[in-house]
Amino acid sequence: MNVVDKGVEAAAAGAREYLTFRLGQEEYGIDILKVQEIRGYENPTRIAHAPAFIKGVTNLRGTIVPIVDMRLRFNCAQAEYNSFTVVIILNLRERVVGIVVDSVSDVMALSPEQVRAAPDIESAIDAQCIRGLGSLGDRMLILLDIEKLMSGVDMGLASIGD
Repeated sequence: MNVVDKGVEAAAAGAREYLTFRLGQEEYGIDILKVQEIRGYENPTRIAHAPAFIKGVTNLRGTIVPIVDMRLRFNCAQAEYNSFTVVIILNLRERVVGIVVDSVSDVMALSPEQVRAAPDIESAIDAQCIRGLGSLGDRMLILLDIEKLMSGVDMGLASIGD
């Protein structure tokens, strides 16, 4: 049985679907229902005095969208912007936010049995923002609660949680 067949089987078993993306060597997953669209990277307009991980804003069909570089947010090594770099546009509680990632992989369906609790270790990501670790075959995903992550006070986007 290949990965696609396992994904279909997991979806039939009440699985949740996650959009997977890469930051350096790590692979992450976010709830597919939070994703509005995926776009190629374009330089945003800088905002004075914004945290370094907020690259700026862009105009998306009349909506001003803050753009967050997840590599900088997670203290990853600075990666080059290339043809694989994308911006995932998220719709979080009526607020639109873009996140810059190295690349998007695919959509994975994970059943509850395929998701394990995250180990209690110190990292650049608040432990409350990690839903767990998902595994499918030899792939391991860090499953993020993207809404909780983007609504943290340190993000400068606190109105998402209001």
